[in-house]
Amino acid sequence: MSVRLAVPVALLFALSSLSAAAEPRRYTLDPEHLAIAFKSRHLGFSDVLGQFLKASGSFLYDEEARTVEDIRVEIQASSVFTNHDARDGHVRSADFLDANAHPVIRFVGTRAEPTGERTGKVHGDLTVRGVTRPVVLDVTLIGAGRYPFGDKQQVVGVSATTVLKRSEFGMTYALEGGMVGDEVPVILEFEAIRQEG
Repeated sequence: MSVRLAVPVALLFALSSLSAAAEPRRYTLDPEHLAIAFKSRHLGFSDVLGQFLKASGSFLYDEEARTVEDIRVEIQASSVFTNHDARDGHVRSADFLDANAHPVIRFVGTRAEPTGERTGKVHGDLTVRGVTRPVVLDVTLIGAGRYPFGDKQQVVGVSATTVLKRSEFGMTYALEGGMVGDEVPVILEFEAIRQEG
């Protein structure tokens, strides 16, 4: 489903510096400049840091109409990495991500709202373990323009954060006694490249 979001240029990605286009252009997440990280409280003593190493995504942006649509990100659940093999295997298991049964974590944007010249909120639906819940990402534009070297692609750089409750996605393992925290802060850092042609 494609969702059209009317947003000011100054909001998501602030692409006013890019040349006008007559129709939406596809931007894809650059896998070489993409990080999806999280942390989880362990036994009340520390926060375990982790990442997902494989993800892809894209959106359509119409510079003339100032709209964003078709915002999608897909994360490979089995690509979770916490720098500990046994723990990574446990996080992939049915106690947590259930990656064999539900290999893809998916986010689909539904609407956006500005909060400042370079900040905004993106509302969307997040599906984990086959459970879909609404989430809100706090988004900050880092920069937009052409790379100063190489093929000089048109790029935007964005930082986004949110906090999830894993119990809302059916991950109730070790909640009792706070052995593993329920709230999971998430950060998404990426550059997206405009597709030509």
